Amino acid sequence: MGKQPPVPLLVNGKRSDGRLPNEHRPVRMEVGVIKNAEGSALVAYGNTVILAAVYGPREVPQKHLELPDKAILRVRYHMAPFSTSEGRKSPTPSRREIEISKVIRTALEPVVILERFPRTTIDVYIEVLQADGSTRVTGITAASLALADAGIPMRDLLVGVSIGKVSGTIVVDLNQLEDQYGEGDMPLAIMYGRGLITLMQADGEWTPTEVNQALDLAFKAAEQIYRLEKETLKSRYVEPSMSLIV
Repeated sequence: MGKQPPVPLLVNGKRSDGRLPNEHRPVRMEVGVIKNAEGSALVAYGNTVILAAVYGPREVPQKHLELPDKAILRVRYHMAPFSTSEGRKSPTPSRREIEISKVIRTALEPVVILERFPRTTIDVYIEVLQADGSTRVTGITAASLALADAGIPMRDLLVGVSIGKVSGTIVVDLNQLEDQYGEGDMPLAIMYGRGLITLMQADGEWTPTEVNQALDLAFKAAEQIYRLEKETLKSRYVEPSMSLIV
């Protein structure tokens, strides 16, 4: 935050990629993309592309860690070495990846009905194939779709949405430049069907008015993505075509 961006982030009401402040990037979704996983999903928010795979419920490898009344949800978020423009990311998990793994797990736990599968583990693997901002929230959407594709009972589908502040303007769905050089960012995970939030983080300074504006933008974006999630899952049993919001 506070660094000088290489290009202006907002000019005449248009963002660096030509979008309006309230305009989400195109969203693409596909499920059932990994045949040896119980469930899988490929989700793209613009140029950010993420693959999620679910394995389980299955036995807990270390018996002393199993829970008698519910399943353990394990989440691994990882950025592929080729996912960034630099192409030099280390393949070993970074501190940031470990932190985001825990954050996504916390967002998913209220949604997954873990008590249906005591003494088991459900593993969710999230791989960032291409990063252009908002990887955390794109990963949340991909994980939710993969869990649903695996037939894991859930209270609702989860939608990840990022909100940011750029040149004093509240914007939805941050790209990489806005993520790096904006004045604030707010990732959210939304159970849109229930009107609930399972994750809300904030970086930067936000007034109460800005927070209300951010939530309004997030729920409007979530409505479209939530509908696309349901259509994508239904299409799994009709014809295997990729769904798209333009």
